[in-house]
Amino acid sequence: MSDTPSRRLPLDGVRVIELGQLLAGPFTGTLLAYFGADVVKVEPPGGDPIRGWRKLDENGTSFWWRSLGRNKKSVTLDLKTDQGKALARRLMVGADVVIENFRPGTMENWGLGPDSFATDNPGLIYTRISGYGQTGPYANKPGYASVCEGIGGLRYVNGFPGERPVRPNLSLGDTIAGLHAALGILLALFERQNSARGQVVDIALYESVFNLLEGVIPEFDGAGVIREPAGSTVTGIVPTNTYRCADRKFVVIGGNGDSIFKRLMAAAGRPDMAEDPAMANNAGRVEHEEAIDAALDSWCRSLPSDDILAILAEARVPSGPIYSVADMMEDPHFQARGLFQQVEINGKPLKVPAITPRLADTPGKTRWPGGEVGSHNHSVLRDELGLSDAEFAELQAQGIIG
Repeated sequence: MSDTPSRRLPLDGVRVIELGQLLAGPFTGTLLAYFGADVVKVEPPGGDPIRGWRKLDENGTSFWWRSLGRNKKSVTLDLKTDQGKALARRLMVGADVVIENFRPGTMENWGLGPDSFATDNPGLIYTRISGYGQTGPYANKPGYASVCEGIGGLRYVNGFPGERPVRPNLSLGDTIAGLHAALGILLALFERQNSARGQVVDIALYESVFNLLEGVIPEFDGAGVIREPAGSTVTGIVPTNTYRCADRKFVVIGGNGDSIFKRLMAAAGRPDMAEDPAMANNAGRVEHEEAIDAALDSWCRSLPSDDILAILAEARVPSGPIYSVADMMEDPHFQARGLFQQVEINGKPLKVPAITPRLADTPGKTRWPGGEVGSHNHSVLRDELGLSDAEFAELQAQGIIG
């Protein structure tokens, strides 16, 4: 766990109720909790399904959960029961922020939609994450990250020409939506300082990846150009590519600045290209992309990756290796920047990633790892909401809180 001295964090005093499961909503809650928000995660009595995803520890809980659930209070409620919904309402009435990522209309069907808090909690910032947003003809369609990355344009440009689009082995649509949700919440909190009123923050996964498309939209509208997949390159920027070296490892080289290109080609033993006026600017290099890439590919295949990177470092050319997680954890720069934080799970150490951005005076921290299902039922439901021992025991007996 973080050994940062105790100090006020940016979101201290902000109460967040996190509803929903899996990744987009919970990742939003993780971001806020890391920077001090008091996040109460409401799970079904059996827990968030992500607790059982991917690699599991000896107790049957995913290692991923220990990271995603960090700094959160776990409360279990069956929201399909009247008593569970009533307790959720009481939590939401006392909150600054609600995060939910159910299908649109679900919260309204439970009597917990944003309009129902207009009187009881007018300052509530009600954050809704879904595949296609709360309005429009697709609002009720199921929208997992994989589908939304496709319709949002990200998958179209990702891959090699003529082949099926590929995805990184990550749920980017969910995490990108979580980043957008956290930004929306912070903007709404800032606005609430002036208006004293909350608002709905409507986040769609497909719009979150759509937001990453750089110049794709104006290039199409202004010039009729559809950006196509370009493998390991970026269309219209040369050279920037990935090359295999003599030791079978890959390196990334970004030599697209005019002066950088000259240093790169000289280092690669091609002073003729370095001084060729036809390649002196990016427009010219785009026309000669095939020849430039062939020259760099040949050079990289002639030497081990460490030698290639050493030569490029000496020439001040942006370049680097393709890292696996094992490489990252051994790298001194990652270590020096504190990108791995250690927690304890049942007495055993486990590393989880630090969360950026890095704030000089009020950095976030991991206070505790993701806990067990319902581990804060007593402290939140009984102590904070004031349930009696008899009421608490009855809810347990009925399976409403597990």
